[in-house]
Amino acid sequence: MTDQPNQPRFLTLAQVAEELNVKQSLVQGLIRTGELRAFQVGGRGMWRIGRQDVEDYIDYAYQRTAERIAAGELTDDA
Repeated sequence: MTDQPNQPRFLTLAQVAEELNVKQSLVQGLIRTGELRAFQVGGRGMWRIGRQDVEDYIDYAYQRTAERIAAGELTDDA
C-alpha cells in the first residue's frame, strides 16, 4: 500500500482481505487474536483497519517468518 494523499486512512475488512489476498474470515480471525489492530464504528459495528496497522502486521509477519526460517522450523517444502 502506498502513502498517497488520496488513499483512505482506514480500510474495510474486504479491502484488507483483497490487499493481503486472503478471505475476509482470515482478516476477522487476525483481529480476534489481536494480531491485527482494528476498531468498530457506527451503530452496526462496522470494522475499520488503519493503513499503518496493515503495514505493521505485514512487517511483523515478515519478522516472524524470518525467525522461523532461522530456527529451522520452515523448509522449502512448507
